[in-house]
Amino acid sequence: MLTVAIPKGALLSDSIKLFQKIGLDFGDFLEPENRQLQITDSTNNAKALLVRATDVPAYVEYGQAQLGIVGYDLLLEKAPVVADLADLTFGYCRMSVAVSKTSPYKRTVDIPPHGKVASKFVNCAKDYFHNLNLPVEIITLYGSVELGPITGMSEAIVDLVSTGKTLKQNGLIEIDTLFESTAHLIAHPLSYRLNYCQINSWVKKIRNVRTS
Repeated sequence: MLTVAIPKGALLSDSIKLFQKIGLDFGDFLEPENRQLQITDSTNNAKALLVRATDVPAYVEYGQAQLGIVGYDLLLEKAPVVADLADLTFGYCRMSVAVSKTSPYKRTVDIPPHGKVASKFVNCAKDYFHNLNLPVEIITLYGSVELGPITGMSEAIVDLVSTGKTLKQNGLIEIDTLFESTAHLIAHPLSYRLNYCQINSWVKKIRNVRTS
């Protein structure tokens, strides 16, 4: 049986629609009263797992799912051992550096050495500042990182930005972009190479509808 890992949250609806286009119906996940964490499409001998977006790479890497959908940001942050098969183009956002609109820092390189930067995406932030040869202290936060500059805990934040509305409402502005992110199709490497559960045929269908 083919098992796919589908992320909760912002990518859920578009992920369901994508699978529906290739004949896999996991639409019950979209029902408000639904509490199921797995749904089986018995007609196609396929099953979907509904998991936190941050957990999708792990489910695929360790073989509980042969395919998964995950944001490119999490692929870079988690660095899982998976096959990155396709950019699905939906779920656009960007990883950005942001500061208070009253901050004197207009570019990332203006942040002073050993300044403080708050982020949920610690590895992405570390790599970015390392490549700039700018030593900073990364403060790991799991909630609203926007509070970092507001409270004075940090000079800046590194976070995902979609519309920018949250930043604006909290008096923050973007000063640089690390990278852009969209949803990606990933696969368990061994299962993909062995074409387990005819993965290659499903991947081909996904690529076809993505480009149609």
